Amino acid sequence: MALLEVRDVTLRFGGIVALDGVSFAVEEGHISGLIGPNGAGKTTAFNVITRLYKPDSGEVLLDGASLLKQPAHRIVRKGVARTFQNIQLFRTMSVLENVLIGAHGRGRSVGEAEALEVLDVVGLRDRAYFPAAALPYGIQKRVELARALVAKPRLLLLDEPAGGLNHEEVSELGTFIKKLRDDFELTVLLVEHHMSLVMNISDDVNVLSFGRKIANGPPALVQADPAVIEAYLGSDDEHEPEARRDETLHEPETGAESASDTTHPDTTQDGAP
Repeated sequence: MALLEVRDVTLRFGGIVALDGVSFAVEEGHISGLIGPNGAGKTTAFNVITRLYKPDSGEVLLDGASLLKQPAHRIVRKGVARTFQNIQLFRTMSVLENVLIGAHGRGRSVGEAEALEVLDVVGLRDRAYFPAAALPYGIQKRVELARALVAKPRLLLLDEPAGGLNHEEVSELGTFIKKLRDDFELTVLLVEHHMSLVMNISDDVNVLSFGRKIANGPPALVQADPAVIEAYLGSDDEHEPEARRDETLHEPETGAESASDTTHPDTTQDGAP
């Protein structure tokens, strides 16, 4: 059964069509990948789901109920939490204080003890009282993840969680995401440029290109889809040898961080508006 349904969503910014009739579903308990070239509209889709953007048309349903009728500040209470590609922490506050902010939708019942337990999960209890700004980039990403988890979501949206990680760390992250899914009984929607991570842990994958969905299905089928190969590498096959196509869609073991969506600051910039 689908926990999340995005139905025929269209969003325009002036003359730019950021999402063009996009539809996809995420089954409960699944890890679902949402991929596409830079500027495809992936983070825009996240921003619609979490009510940071209001679409021109279409519907977003969580467990059959409309999210579009909810104000943004109530989305977390409905069971949706997210991380951002561009980290959104309160830099002068401690790690623990940042995590406690993530529990605001649960009322006053959440105390430091529960927040510290979540920091244990991400391996950061010993840094609970450090100012967030003093931590390395990769550690700050784990703080964001803890802040999302303390909200006890049903649906967790992860926006490029592997950014800045090396190959070994990306592999460990994949195992960790699957463990979180199982231990916290989560459904996960994952935006990521590291194809090895997406293809190894996803139950299904949806592909966007220029705001339109061009493919969906099991990872192996999506990797082999000609439309997906063309979207990532272009259609000039005589100048793109087979080895290069395989390298890009299967992600070489370099650990290099991919570029973020930057085509238009209002439509594809990852993070809060």
